[in-house]
Amino acid sequence: MSMSQQAQPAVDRPPASGPKRTDGRTARRPLPLRLLARPEVGVFLGALAVLVFFLITAPPVRDGSSMANILYQSSTIGIMALPVALLMIGGEFDLSSGVAVISSALTASMISYQLTLNVWTGVIVALIASLAIGAFNGWMVVKTGLPSFLVTLGTFLILQGANLAVTKLVTSNVATDDISDMDGFGQAKKIFASSFGVGGVQVKITVVWWLVFAALATWVLLRTKYGNWIFAVGGNKDSARAVGVPVTFTKISLFMLVGFGAWFVGMHNLFAFNTVQSGEGVGQELIYIAAAVIGGCLLTGGYGSAIGPVFGAFMFGMVQQGIVYAGWNPDWFKAFLGVMLLGAVLINLWVSRAATRR
Repeated sequence: MSMSQQAQPAVDRPPASGPKRTDGRTARRPLPLRLLARPEVGVFLGALAVLVFFLITAPPVRDGSSMANILYQSSTIGIMALPVALLMIGGEFDLSSGVAVISSALTASMISYQLTLNVWTGVIVALIASLAIGAFNGWMVVKTGLPSFLVTLGTFLILQGANLAVTKLVTSNVATDDISDMDGFGQAKKIFASSFGVGGVQVKITVVWWLVFAALATWVLLRTKYGNWIFAVGGNKDSARAVGVPVTFTKISLFMLVGFGAWFVGMHNLFAFNTVQSGEGVGQELIYIAAAVIGGCLLTGGYGSAIGPVFGAFMFGMVQQGIVYAGWNPDWFKAFLGVMLLGAVLINLWVSRAATRR
């Protein structure tokens, strides 16, 4: 073979016959494996299994009013689980979210009642206070570099003590006064705690808000630049900052979203029951975090969805009410919670390994 023939460029040669070679990064995975790699698929199947289980073992669940009650229970968890999930995707979590719900309700009630103002004044002040708590948490995490576990644990203790101490100081009781006869109560109740009929069954408005917030969070995550920022700061904040992602703004705003969720659920509690017990909310933050984890959000950040926590919250509501409808001891709920949480973590671990396996 002559030198001129050896110098022929590779592009002039006919393409090699046979199947195209691909490595693990470019090979197209089977459809079932690609579906399992989605963070919400596993929890959807789990929620479906739990639903079928209780439909069989607890006949009252089949009644429309029972299902409406289950959805209501799920919505009060799910509304808070959504911003908690977004925060976890962003690489942080908030241990103060449970007591922050009660702080918001206490603020709105005492501002309105003790100052004899329209209840909407208390609602607005509570919103500002809730957003300020979220901003404080975010600012402390970003500026000090401390883990969000420590920062929000401190906020949790502060709010827990302040809720009880301030309520007793202002009302001379551990609960707030009844505000059901105050100006603006009826209007606020329609927004935060009303019901409407569907086929003869009363459905709480929180179920609608839950689904609306879930749709909005999904759109933000998948269709907006801000959603990309959330995944970026959760995956690697230093790399995200290097490519121009506003890490400080993103993290602080995520904590403020948790504050907004706490405000909304707090307003529901206030206008659904007219009064608030200052010692409530402790432990609820674990329920919100667990719903997000069961929904496919990793504790390490950078992975998850908004739909997964919807199914995670539904599983919680289903189990919590299903145990009662089945006539079992409700003390077993926490045991079921632990089993679901450990199972979800193991499934998420398997899915993440399967998704990255060549």
